[in-house]
Amino acid sequence: MRLMLTSHSNIAITRRTYLWSKYYNKFGDLSQVENFNLCLDAILGSKSIQYLEPVEESIRSEFSQGEATYARLFGIIQKQFATKMGKSRWGDQMGMIEQFSYPIISAYPRAKIIHMIRDPRDRYKEKFSNKKIKPGKFGWETERWLKSIRLAHRNLRRYPQNYHIVGYETFITNAESTLQEVCEFIEEPYEHGMLKMENAIRFGDKPIQLRINLGDAVSQHSMEAEMLLSNGELAYLQSFARSEMLNNGYTLDNVKFSIVDWIKYSLVDWPANFAGGIAYKYSNSDSQNFPVQTM
Repeated sequence: MRLMLTSHSNIAITRRTYLWSKYYNKFGDLSQVENFNLCLDAILGSKSIQYLEPVEESIRSEFSQGEATYARLFGIIQKQFATKMGKSRWGDQMGMIEQFSYPIISAYPRAKIIHMIRDPRDRYKEKFSNKKIKPGKFGWETERWLKSIRLAHRNLRRYPQNYHIVGYETFITNAESTLQEVCEFIEEPYEHGMLKMENAIRFGDKPIQLRINLGDAVSQHSMEAEMLLSNGELAYLQSFARSEMLNNGYTLDNVKFSIVDWIKYSLVDWPANFAGGIAYKYSNSDSQNFPVQTM
């Protein structure tokens, strides 16, 4: 999606700058010179930001001429990159950006947030297929998915003009129509070169061949994901995320336990993953501690 959108003649989207998650409100009041210097030095020291080749003097000059806020500082950096790319609109791809919907939309009332959701089983397979998984990690990732999916629908209710949900499965099976829908949402004309990712800003991404026409991926997750997950992991996921999965069009697996499986699930899998889920909740307890607008 990012590569397609950056293929648009008017749009530049950066990749994982982590401006909001790493720096927002972390350095105090930016109207204080010391705080601003510390914040800007930290941002410019990031490798992901250095890839954008920011011009420090220009950032400092523009920031001094307006309101001293984090959102404005982030916007100056992003706008500078977009201008260098010959684009007038900018954006950023970042996981869990949905946590910052309130300060983003408060600072930029016309901001557009595109939230992509995916079957949690396939997401887990994609993320951990070649990695050694620590005990409790599945519980951690289940809570992360639940938080994201709940924020998606909450944000859509609160900011219907600013928020748009795209299903990953719908996107890969109906890429062009989904992209046209996204262009309508962001109020930009659809350009045919977008689907082929012509002139995309890649940030070192390897060439991507879009997978389309994969069948009814919305209602059925891949068999590979089912094979990757144990019965205990499937049972845990479906016990905690059942309603969210069904409400978003994902069918459930029929999990059959042997006596040995049930003992292992009760004594090992469930406690470990439950502890992982609690750890995620605890470590992210204040990440969405923002005022709520009445809509």
